Amino acid sequence: MIVPKLRTLLILLLGTVFLAAPVPAQKFNWKKVKILFYTKNGEGYVHDNIPNSIQMIRELSQDHGFSVDATEDPTVFNDGNLKQYDVIVFSNTNNNVFDTDGQKVAFMRYIQAGGGFVGIHSASGTERKWRWFKQLLGATFYWHDKFQPFEVIVLDEDHPSVKHLPNRWNRAKGDEFYFLKEMGVNLKIIAVNDIKTLAGENEKRLDTFGDVFPSVWCQEFDGGRSWYTSLGHDKNDYFDPEFRKHILGGIQWAVGDGKARDYRRAYATSPDDPVRRGKLTSK
Repeated sequence: MIVPKLRTLLILLLGTVFLAAPVPAQKFNWKKVKILFYTKNGEGYVHDNIPNSIQMIRELSQDHGFSVDATEDPTVFNDGNLKQYDVIVFSNTNNNVFDTDGQKVAFMRYIQAGGGFVGIHSASGTERKWRWFKQLLGATFYWHDKFQPFEVIVLDEDHPSVKHLPNRWNRAKGDEFYFLKEMGVNLKIIAVNDIKTLAGENEKRLDTFGDVFPSVWCQEFDGGRSWYTSLGHDKNDYFDPEFRKHILGGIQWAVGDGKARDYRRAYATSPDDPVRRGKLTSK
């Protein structure tokens, strides 16, 4: 027979073990995810990788069970339509991609309501004069070096967009090494490009971050979540399994816990509305 004091001690010990036991991570449910895949370009250069990126996201939707709508129609940006999506992906958009201020405000309100955003490659050249969008993406395009091989150094090996990659991701088939400006100060840098692995010299190469330059990052911003990669120039990237996992992991992070959008948190009435205090944050 266990004496009362010993019984109490055992209960306390078992309770401590139970409380200390790790809670298993909940598996991400792709079947509950719906994506808006936006590919509009304004006047200027248009990447030839867009059709392949659309094929990529459609094939990934078949493999993982999520829903996707691919479009270049800016009229889809309205409150009633956007609230159905868990994440909006800007795939190689460039220059001005909205026709009206109302479309911009709807996008702002979607993010403020808790929506997710993903930008791929030239998305950083989108809406270059719109302050809020540049803050959402985390920077804006400055210039890129010539297409060539270089190496990407993974900093956050646990992030879902890079955890499948080696510490040094060799872009052996080539890519565009992007240099960006107006970078946010609250970004969580996931990976950087190694300038030392570029061929030749160029006086426009920035040494802001020493021998590297950020290429993949994420942040929580204005109520939503944002993930960006500057990689993905070559149209064949979108058939590469490693790159597909890279994009898929970024989308997963941007979706977050998958909660529905809460438009009670949305406050934008103009594209020029400043971000409210406490909303310009990153985790």
